[in-house]
Amino acid sequence: MIMHKTNAHWEAGATPTPELVARVGSLLGELAKAGALHSGEGLRPSAEGVRLTFSGGTRTITRGPLTGDRELPAGFSILRVASLDEAIEWATSAAKAMGDGEIDVRPVTEAWDIGMAPRPAHLATRRYMALRKATAVSEAGTPLSQDRQAEMDRLVEDTTRTGVHLTTENLRPSARGRRYKNAQGGVRVMDGPFTESKEMIGGYVIVSAASLDEADRWARRYIDVVAAEEVDVRELEG
Repeated sequence: MIMHKTNAHWEAGATPTPELVARVGSLLGELAKAGALHSGEGLRPSAEGVRLTFSGGTRTITRGPLTGDRELPAGFSILRVASLDEAIEWATSAAKAMGDGEIDVRPVTEAWDIGMAPRPAHLATRRYMALRKATAVSEAGTPLSQDRQAEMDRLVEDTTRTGVHLTTENLRPSARGRRYKNAQGGVRVMDGPFTESKEMIGGYVIVSAASLDEADRWARRYIDVVAAEEVDVRELEG
């Protein structure tokens, strides 16, 4: 998973230029031609989302806009629901299965959000990302208990059947990742683990690569194409 961080420009609700759209489209075309592209999405500004904090059975909801804090992800789910409130309830059910932690819920950017196509008149739902933040447990690579995993599996199975749950991806610890930073003189590369990440995700692509070194090619293209200040590359669970 190659993900770029958002910034004040995109948080203000800026619309991508035709040139940026063309560059991203060209990169996605390259990835598809190489048989490496799995998926890719952008996210709406955090002002359109919420941050859910779960502690000791208590849920705290912080409405956007959000400020970056502990933004290292452990995984995410994409949902199709009628409202942000419905996405919040799904994320709450996921937290009951997985335990205390923090989940950000934000809309996925659709073509009509950025003026590329009209919104289908019949469409009564939209997609949301529920992004789970990393914890010491997830960074250690500790799996869920059998009971918690079974509860999460039931939630995914039930809501996939109803068309609410579209996909879930779990990330391996950041020790197996790599960070790219745009700096004077070129791109600076750092291997994980990452002790912090204070910038929220702005978008991502998921690619097939035999190794982190092979993914490097696409990460360097990606950071250039989206003109990002920082890009993280993380392995996904199989």
